[in-house]
Amino acid sequence: MNRQVFPSSADWERLRGRLTGPLFRPGEPGYATARRCFFTMFDDRRPAAVVGAMRVEDVQAAVGFAARHGLPVAARGGGHSYPGYSTVDGGIVVDLGRFSGIEVRPDGRAVLGGGTRLGPVAAALAAAGRVLPAGLCGAVGIAGLALGGGIGVVDRKYGLTCDHLEAARIVTADSRVRTVSATAEPDLFWALRGGGGGNFGIVTAFTFRTVPATDLATYSLEFPAAARAALFGAWQDWLPGMPDELWSGIEFAPGRTALAGTFAGRETRLAGLLDDLVRRIGTRPSARRTRELDHLSAVRSFDVRDSRPGLREAYTGTSRMLTRPAADPAAVTEVVTRDPGVTTLIDSAGGAIARVGARETAFPHRSALASFQFLHDAAPEDGGEAGARRALAAVRDGLGPEFGTTGYVNYLDPDLPDWAQAYYGVNLPRLRAIARKYDPDGVFAFPQGLSGTRSTVHTGAS
Repeated sequence: MNRQVFPSSADWERLRGRLTGPLFRPGEPGYATARRCFFTMFDDRRPAAVVGAMRVEDVQAAVGFAARHGLPVAARGGGHSYPGYSTVDGGIVVDLGRFSGIEVRPDGRAVLGGGTRLGPVAAALAAAGRVLPAGLCGAVGIAGLALGGGIGVVDRKYGLTCDHLEAARIVTADSRVRTVSATAEPDLFWALRGGGGGNFGIVTAFTFRTVPATDLATYSLEFPAAARAALFGAWQDWLPGMPDELWSGIEFAPGRTALAGTFAGRETRLAGLLDDLVRRIGTRPSARRTRELDHLSAVRSFDVRDSRPGLREAYTGTSRMLTRPAADPAAVTEVVTRDPGVTTLIDSAGGAIARVGARETAFPHRSALASFQFLHDAAPEDGGEAGARRALAAVRDGLGPEFGTTGYVNYLDPDLPDWAQAYYGVNLPRLRAIARKYDPDGVFAFPQGLSGTRSTVHTGAS
């Protein structure tokens, strides 16, 4: 076990002198704001420093400093990690918010900074007539989304965000800058497509293949709560027969039972597909709306929560993957709606996602029928994070065998049993081997990381 002295004030000043961007330390102006992530539950965490990286050399300096002094290090893009892994007590947070450049090349490829948010990416691409399949929340960072897979509203047609990744620039634990692709360090490139954020280094730039933008027909159907089991049962049987152009999601929330989605086609054809589902359900929706929008407007119409400027919230989540149709839809809906504080979001999979092999990228859940995300407020008046996690665990662990030991790594849950197998499935052994290769000393270790734990002992005081 290595003994290393906690950095002195002089050490911190030497680091500051190497940086182009700012260094925020406790008690200094700007620190209180710089240390915060999206979720207010983690406001009590006090990093030893926040590096506002402006150049890749800043990231290298921060990683090298953390490695030499045995400090934990965390990268922060959007800061939306459910367990708060984008901040760390007593360690270094590398804030990538200044890596927000967006370049859309004439051939349609997009080069994105590692701290870019989805909203600006979607807007810049739309102006060029292009689309990168990605998530809905404009404030979420591209890095965390893509590194974990990247679920969105056109992924049945185009695949996951990670399926469009062509190259990445990453600072690994040895402070080296590596540009990886299918031909340059292909093992690391494979791991970055679904192997989770924070496991292998800090990605400062991505190159993605994009697709031409097309208009989308959006739809929303509201149902009475009594129709939940019928809706879910009919939907899981209806979905596999739908064209790739159709994406759909179910929401079970307090006071709301709804089906919504997008269709990359004409509204008239969509109407027939929805009529078929309604017949299967046997209950007419209490409200039904469809409309045709340009792609950017369609995506924005789903983003109602996380993209307001300066918004910070207190909620947390967990997940399961539906690996095959549920034998008892009524039992599933009873479990997920038992606690009125839990919101369940069911997102369709299949289509182009399933035409990539489970081992071709690090994302293992290629044959899943759908993903289930469970959310619960974590404000103090709602029992805080601990109370929310207890409620979510009852739902997560109460589901049937068709959900198995599964989960989506972008919805990290620190209490998930057998989490590594759940997130990575058949790809877990290979991912662990790659983590050992590129981070043998656990510089990027964190509670649900793949590189193990640091073997350093800190002595002294900050």
